[in-house]
Amino acid sequence: MIEYSETEMDAWARTQISRNPKRPYTLDYISEITEDFVELHGDRLSRDDAAIVAGLASVDGYKLMIIGHQKGRDIESNIYRNFGMASPEGYRKAFKLPILTFIDTSGAYPGIEAEEKGQSEAIAKNLAEMFGIKVPIIAVVIGEGGSGGALGIGVADSILMLENSVYSVISPEGCATILFNDAKKAPDAARSLKIDSISLKNFGIIDGIIKEPLGGAHKDLKQASINLKTAVLKEFKKIDKFEIENLLEKRYNKYRKIGEFFEKEGE
Repeated sequence: MIEYSETEMDAWARTQISRNPKRPYTLDYISEITEDFVELHGDRLSRDDAAIVAGLASVDGYKLMIIGHQKGRDIESNIYRNFGMASPEGYRKAFKLPILTFIDTSGAYPGIEAEEKGQSEAIAKNLAEMFGIKVPIIAVVIGEGGSGGALGIGVADSILMLENSVYSVISPEGCATILFNDAKKAPDAARSLKIDSISLKNFGIIDGIIKEPLGGAHKDLKQASINLKTAVLKEFKKIDKFEIENLLEKRYNKYRKIGEFFEKEGE
């Protein structure tokens, strides 16, 4: 993992790279870093959600549950994967082993059917479950981490970001439309939101930045995968040193410390 200065590439430029259609997705990394991935389907309640991939695997002998958003490469596969936007079923996929999640979504699916099936409840329940689940958890933002759709599988003991990924409560376009009534001001919104890995590391939102090959992860999948695997295994080795109750307490405190509250005198 690496450190950067504030003078590096800005948030909007990284946003564009994070959305590159040739950028590696969850299944690409799984193919590169695991030896024996077995995908699990369904949510034991309704149906399988192809926007989220989940399964069992080993990474250099370390047994894991891997969960991640998955986008498509063309119109047909994007329709099948719902452009990586998960429905409630996706957030109900089960896990019991140490967990590695790959975050890469513009947000949870906002369709009527998803709302009727309890989209917000599914995400909220997932957040609660992940705070209390008694296994180590590492989350890696590999592309665009947007809104509750990203946070739904983002509660972790350690959060890492690929250097050209972004992580935000709202897309730059959405923010610009709301604040400026002009989606074309998305570059300004991206910079103000501080959604790039450098800013988020400086704010203490994430724990580390994973270096990408020059030009982005899509330029050299093998090297990007090596960097990701090295960083992930290093974090798991650090986390494994803690007793589970101490780990849960650290996980809880990690999120309690995010953000600051200021109160004016006399109020």
